[in-house]
Amino acid sequence: MNYDRIVIRYGELSTKGRNRKFFIRHLKDNIRNALKPYRKIQIQGFHDRMYLLLNGEDSEAIIKTLKNIFGIQSFSLAVRVPKEIETIQHVGFQLVEKLYEEGKTFKVSARRSDKTFEYDSNELNRLVGGYIFNKIDELKVDVKHPDIELLVDVRSEGVYLSTETIKGAGGLPVGTSGKAMLMLSGGIDSPVAGYLTMKRGVKVEAVHFHSPPFTSPRAKQKALDLAAKISAYSGSVKVYIVPFTKIQETIHKEIPEGYSMTVQRRIMLKITDLIRKQNSGLAIVTGESLGQVASQTLESMVAINDVTSTPIIRPVVSMDKLEIIDIAQKIDTYEISSLPYEDCCTIFTPPSPKTRPKLTLAQYYESQVDFTALIEEAVKEIETVYVTPDYTPTQEDFCDLL
Repeated sequence: MNYDRIVIRYGELSTKGRNRKFFIRHLKDNIRNALKPYRKIQIQGFHDRMYLLLNGEDSEAIIKTLKNIFGIQSFSLAVRVPKEIETIQHVGFQLVEKLYEEGKTFKVSARRSDKTFEYDSNELNRLVGGYIFNKIDELKVDVKHPDIELLVDVRSEGVYLSTETIKGAGGLPVGTSGKAMLMLSGGIDSPVAGYLTMKRGVKVEAVHFHSPPFTSPRAKQKALDLAAKISAYSGSVKVYIVPFTKIQETIHKEIPEGYSMTVQRRIMLKITDLIRKQNSGLAIVTGESLGQVASQTLESMVAINDVTSTPIIRPVVSMDKLEIIDIAQKIDTYEISSLPYEDCCTIFTPPSPKTRPKLTLAQYYESQVDFTALIEEAVKEIETVYVTPDYTPTQEDFCDLL
């Protein structure tokens, strides 16, 4: 007996009341987008479950993809059978037999959602478990820590049998909480911030500042590779590559050394906010971790945030570096972030930046330089790249190498 479908169980969606259909619709769309290569699958979304009919598609590859989709609490490969006790027993035996090896234990866990079915959960456990126990010599029962657990889910349309529950990514479906701009550097923190924001249902678009020739094409590609990694949780990520060379050179030349980093971050935030407005975003996401570097003290945040009233989401603000690294390793961005290609935040770094900049001084120094034309030019020349989990660079991505 081969599995013919996947049963998907919702997580927080179960608490959404009247908005539940909205969340289920987004989850269904996200699953459909993530599974585009598998054209034969059919998706059926219901109030408390979702079903993927495999129709012969590769279940292992699909499972790997489903693990990264937010909004899924758990899922299982399953077989649907009629509500006939003999069929349930026979198919349940076939599924357990395929997994059984000498010394393994098992149990049956039945759930009767359809209360009209003639057997309750305890009776199903006894009838199905007893049948399998008598069919396989030396098979032992362990109700607490079984090696094989046969799940029997009785529903109105049929009975679903499965032998494994796979943990999902949890969270909320991406897109249900609006859209935000992620300030994506090449470091460890910002991809983690993007991932954590997406987990709360926010669709993320990335903004990366690129300063050739001070930053190399490899630094730009590093950012695109990081965006590709986190796109596994939404299907795709739109990346805005902002040319920042002229602005950085002007800041380095015109702004006092101690305040150059503060003014640079203010301009970056201004540009990100302009991109947000142009693309109907609701917030800005950063990878700031309190006290980690000079621009991430509370005083620096006050001086930098002054340029916008847009909400700033900082998912890693209270985490230490080891906690952030743990998540980066989990989502497979750590090795890419550790590559030795400098981003624009690391060039022209003053030896002694102000860790407690004064807001009034930051405003004053910035006001002495007319950045308006430079900002308009940078926004006008933004390069937009759409990346997906299987993104590979094209020749155009490396045109500045030629």
